[in-house]
Amino acid sequence: MSDSVTDLIPHRPPFLFVDEIVSETADSLVARRTFRADEDFYRGHYPSQPITPGVLLCEAVFQTGALLMARRAKAAGAGEQGGVPLLARVSDVRFRNPVFPGETIEITTKIKEIVGGFTMMAGSIKSGDKRVLSVDFAVAWKTPGGAT
Repeated sequence: MSDSVTDLIPHRPPFLFVDEIVSETADSLVARRTFRADEDFYRGHYPSQPITPGVLLCEAVFQTGALLMARRAKAAGAGEQGGVPLLARVSDVRFRNPVFPGETIEITTKIKEIVGGFTMMAGSIKSGDKRVLSVDFAVAWKTPGGAT
């Protein structure tokens, strides 16, 4: 796994929520992210009791899914040059535990099905032994300016 996260997906700080790829199989990918106490969103969510916004935890899962798609395309020799991953559907989001500044999460995405240009996935996050969230989602890889 010599590719870095930024070699594979177009996301960049401050909107990059995956630090590294930990492992992968043909249809799944595990990544990691540590939330630093100095990240700007903690100043407002919530100032006296900072907690990682659920929408950013979901985004970490979606970015991990984009990494999985990019790695599969690269392995197939297809590449996704010029395209960006676009979220097409989100369903069955379940938040189980909060994530606080300083925590390191493990993000897992698995491909459930690929149909008509859409990749359906299941994602989850754990922090140590603690389950954080699970979500089902669909992603399409599109070229900017192309037909929708």
